[in-house]
Amino acid sequence: MLLNLLIGLPVMLVCLLLQAFFLNMSLRHYSRFKLAHQGRESASVNVMLLYTVLLLLTLGYFTQMIIWAALFMLLGEFENFATALYHSGVNFVTLGYGDIVMSPRWRLLGPLEAANGILMFGLSTAVMTAAVLDITKQNAAKLKQREPPS
Repeated sequence: MLLNLLIGLPVMLVCLLLQAFFLNMSLRHYSRFKLAHQGRESASVNVMLLYTVLLLLTLGYFTQMIIWAALFMLLGEFENFATALYHSGVNFVTLGYGDIVMSPRWRLLGPLEAANGILMFGLSTAVMTAAVLDITKQNAAKLKQREPPS
């Protein structure tokens, strides 16, 4: 069990740093895009903005699944990368199918990856909520400006 933690926790920390990188890229893109299109925002601009943020965050998820799959391959748990990646994806999104299980020696890595994944989805949900609220406030302010004074 201790060996699982000694191997799994550093991988989890690398994944957290990686997602922080993708999160930072997303927020920077969001800010730059908002500044570049200030005053010209439209529904299509807002959709593209949210889409790009989602795409970058999803890229972060897939990269992390690949890292975990590579670890499983290094530990000799799977014979091919496709199976390791499938197992990694099932763990990361907390599906827990159980159709493929790791050996008892490394089985604890699955819950560690699941904890990693659920943290990432929670963080991404917070980012998307903030972006949607920002766009909603912006649209409400526009509508308020258009209303005739009472």
